[in-house]
Amino acid sequence: MSAPLIALLPGDGIGPEVVAEARRVLEALGESAGVTFAFEEALIGGAAIDATGAPLPDETVTLCKRADAVLLGAVGGPQWDNPAAPVRPEQGLLGIRRALGLFANLRPVAPHPALADASPLKPERLAGVDLVVVRELTGGIYFGVKGTYGYPGRERARDVCAYSTEEITRIVRVGAELARARRGKLTSVDKANVLETSRLWRTVATRVVAEEFPDVSLEHVLVDSCAMHLVTSPGRFDVIVTENMFGDILTDEAAVIAGSIGVLPSASLGKPNESGRAVGLYEPIHGSAPDIAGRGIANPVGTILSAAMLLRHSLGMADEARSIERAVSEAIADGARTADLGGSLSTRAMADAVLERLEAVAA
Repeated sequence: MSAPLIALLPGDGIGPEVVAEARRVLEALGESAGVTFAFEEALIGGAAIDATGAPLPDETVTLCKRADAVLLGAVGGPQWDNPAAPVRPEQGLLGIRRALGLFANLRPVAPHPALADASPLKPERLAGVDLVVVRELTGGIYFGVKGTYGYPGRERARDVCAYSTEEITRIVRVGAELARARRGKLTSVDKANVLETSRLWRTVATRVVAEEFPDVSLEHVLVDSCAMHLVTSPGRFDVIVTENMFGDILTDEAAVIAGSIGVLPSASLGKPNESGRAVGLYEPIHGSAPDIAGRGIANPVGTILSAAMLLRHSLGMADEARSIERAVSEAIADGARTADLGGSLSTRAMADAVLERLEAVAA
């Protein structure tokens, strides 16, 4: 069997720093598990613009399509921060999602008890919180018809939000299958009291769950109400499934529950192959953090946990994924902290703390 190929897209800002540490963890895990991983790097985002003039070079797409999985750092930075520019780093991220057919974004949120003081929420509100947001990734207003017209002083702009039955069906299935494997509760988030797309979303979600997942409990919650409950009673949620823009906003809100955006991973998945594994792109949910880039103080945990998700969803290595997750949990429980968590460890030292626990787990 050939070595699984992992495409590394370090990107911009702190991306190269945290991806390098996640690679070290994967290499150590592979050594203990008797698995050799092959790694190849490619450009994306601002780094790709500077080198090639394009945010997603053809060579990057080619590599990602032949890889077994993709691990990404971050894209963007102030030097490319012009929303009106014809070429922007974020186009690389949207482009690779489209090229790989990645329509489902999974973001787990499970606060570590040792980090309760780092969260702005009261500790009692964090008790038992363990949720996953499933965000539709390739439809909705971000991909709809858009444009500005008119004349100076009288411009009008439009961004069209559109969803098809097929797009809604496939993402609701992902959410329902995940809920079935967890606590059996699916929350579908929409704005059906105002938006036509949300009314279709609610209709399709109701039908899919009733016909295909009768063992899953489904509730419908308006997006504004969901935003409120995420900070007042997050423990009520198991799996949340929602459309692209709502998911983008809600997942950033949910990130504060964990105490730092630096500790949360994500997976963007496509259609499963014959073996049941999904093509996937894995990345921490934080951005490129240009203010701390190059200082060696970024938290690598979100990227390391993204690597664990990569093992589970794309390589079928669930036991090995749990080993990494356990090592991260033990490192945090033992007091390992980067600056965002109130500590002083460097990026590398934080990864070293995880590696020490990983070696103990393997032993």
